[in-house]
Amino acid sequence: MTFCVVGAGFSGAVVARHLAERGHKVVVVDERLHVGGNCHTERDPETGIMVHKYGPHIFHTADERTWNYVQKFGTFIPYINRVKAISRAHVYTLPVNLLTINQFFGTTMGPKEAQAFIESKADKTIKEPQNFEEQALSMIGQDLYRAFFYGYTRKQWGLDPKELPASILKRLPLRFNYDDNYFNHPYQGMPRDGYTSIVKNILNVDGIDVRLGCSFEHVKEDFQHVFYTGPIDRYFNFSLGRLGYRTLDFERFLDDGDHQGTAVINYCQEDVPYTRVSEHKHFAPWEQDKFSKTVCFREYSRLADENDIPYYPIRLVNEKKLLGNYIELARAENKVSFMGRLGTYRYLDMDVTIKEALDACDVIDTALQASVFSLPNFFVDPS
Repeated sequence: MTFCVVGAGFSGAVVARHLAERGHKVVVVDERLHVGGNCHTERDPETGIMVHKYGPHIFHTADERTWNYVQKFGTFIPYINRVKAISRAHVYTLPVNLLTINQFFGTTMGPKEAQAFIESKADKTIKEPQNFEEQALSMIGQDLYRAFFYGYTRKQWGLDPKELPASILKRLPLRFNYDDNYFNHPYQGMPRDGYTSIVKNILNVDGIDVRLGCSFEHVKEDFQHVFYTGPIDRYFNFSLGRLGYRTLDFERFLDDGDHQGTAVINYCQEDVPYTRVSEHKHFAPWEQDKFSKTVCFREYSRLADENDIPYYPIRLVNEKKLLGNYIELARAENKVSFMGRLGTYRYLDMDVTIKEALDACDVIDTALQASVFSLPNFFVDPS
């Protein structure tokens, strides 16, 4: 059988390799000129530094199967993401932890004291937070919320935090110790040779035909099944309207030596137009001493238009309604499965994307062994 995979990111690459290893032919199409999707990495032409072309990506997961899988295709070096934040002309450490609290309030509290102190600051009248702001106020109170989250969130999403779901803030930890590891997952690392190398290695197997600079709309072959990881609204030619996304603009600049001393600094105040600055040689500390210059990027967030790369699905009330209508259309399609961040219109980290693709491979195996080959339109409910 011959299959088509639309999109050469992690999701499509995992499925394509799985099918090829089982003796099937797979055509992988991507209209970009590289594989890896938004995880694409490349050497900066002026400095030689490995750059995350579409913004920083740090691999972290709690899923052992996912961790074991990616390690088959590249060497991962342990890496801890330690984010700093500038607010009110001072530098703090994120996520909010005991050091952040003591720095901000000018105290020397221990864990128990700090926890009691923050609880006294929290708004206890909010029993069931209905939005981002209420979630923040119920967790950390007005002072920390205004210093670290209010302005940054308005810049990142272009919305008042009252309009955003509480679930966004629930993903961020609050710690009463000095642990400044941005993530809680047991497996964390950075690929020594970049993410694109890993995706290339996943796709490097007999039976896969990778076509770059090629859009799915121009592919005319007949396939047993299509695995579509592009935007779900695009598949239907935006017939019901466009789903909303935030996109990112990057302002590149060079400096001598070390510009900011760490990989990422968030700029929390609303009057600073960019959300953060990333210095990419710090994402590869094992080689940073090789470079005399450094390359940095200021990151600006805005609403995506039709010519922009979509990054973050907005998923507010209007988008959820429109998504539901597209899901109905998708469920009526024959021989197509919608996958990944764009295909299901969900914000997914790399590890979740890979895990869901591996889980989909299990379903694919069952279908391949059945007398009648049939797959669902969605491996994960996107509603």
